[in-house]
Amino acid sequence: MQQVNLQQLDRAAYTLAKDFLLQSGAGKGVTPELIEKYLHLSTPRPESLAGLYEHILESAQSANMKAGVIGGSIGGVANLGPLLCDFEPAEVLEKYRSGWEGVLDVIVGQLKPRGSVPRTSRSIWPRYCRSILSGARFLSQFSTADDFYRWADLFDEDERSRPALPLLLAQEIEGIGFALACNFLKELGYENFSKPDIHVKDIFWALGLSPWGTTDYEVFRAVARVARNAGVTPYNVDKLFWLIGSGNFYEDPHVGNRGRIGSKKKEFIEVAKAQLEERQTPIEGGAR
Repeated sequence: MQQVNLQQLDRAAYTLAKDFLLQSGAGKGVTPELIEKYLHLSTPRPESLAGLYEHILESAQSANMKAGVIGGSIGGVANLGPLLCDFEPAEVLEKYRSGWEGVLDVIVGQLKPRGSVPRTSRSIWPRYCRSILSGARFLSQFSTADDFYRWADLFDEDERSRPALPLLLAQEIEGIGFALACNFLKELGYENFSKPDIHVKDIFWALGLSPWGTTDYEVFRAVARVARNAGVTPYNVDKLFWLIGSGNFYEDPHVGNRGRIGSKKKEFIEVAKAQLEERQTPIEGGAR
C-alpha cells in the first residue's frame, strides 16, 4: 500500500468514528463538546510516589474480572492505604519482607474481602499481592514522583523508544501486562500512549487499520500511526474508539442511561467497513 493511501484510510476512519459517535448518541445527550471533553486528558497527575503507587495498584486490578474481585470486594483500592503504609513503596517493602502471603494475611484479616479468597499461586488475590510487592519494589528506585516523570519522559520524547516503556513496566511489575502498563501511563497524562483494549483491537482489526489478530504492541503502534495521520494524539484516538465500543460516558450521568448509551461497536464496524472498502487494501505487517 502506498503511504498516501494509508494516510487517507486513517484520516477517513477517524472522521467516520467521530461522526458516527455523534449521530448514534444524538438523542441521548451526546454533543460535539461532550465528545471533545473525553478526547483530551485533564486529570491532574499524582505529585507523590504514594500517589503513583496507588495508581499502579488501580491499573493492576483493571484486567478481566480483577476489578470486581479486588476493589469490588473491599470497597475500592483506596481502602488498602492503611495496610500499605499510606501507599509509601519503601515502607511496604520493609513491612512485608515475608512475601505476598503476609500481604494477603493482613488484607483478609483486616478488610475481610467479600467472597472466597483462594490461595493457589495463580489465583487472583495471590497474583494481586505479588503486584503490590513488585510495584513497591519498582517505585522504590525513584526518590520522588518527579524523578519517575523525568525518567518516563526520556522514553516518551522519542517515538522510537516510546513502546519500550510499557514493555519495561510489564516486566518489572507482576500482573501488569503491556496493555495495562499503557493504561497506567496514559492516565498519568502521557497522551502519546494508548491502551490496546478489546474494543480498540476489534475495531482496528475489522477495519484493516491493523492486521487481524496482531499483538497489543502492534495495535499500539497502529493507534500511534492513525493519530499521526489524523493530526491528534494517540490518547484521542484510543478514547474515541473506546467510547464507540463501550458506550460509557462515565463522567456524565445525564447522558443516556446513567452515562451509558450502549455499545455501538458492531454497528460502527458495519457502517465504516462499507464506507472504507473502496480505499482499503491489505496492510503489510511493516506498514506504519
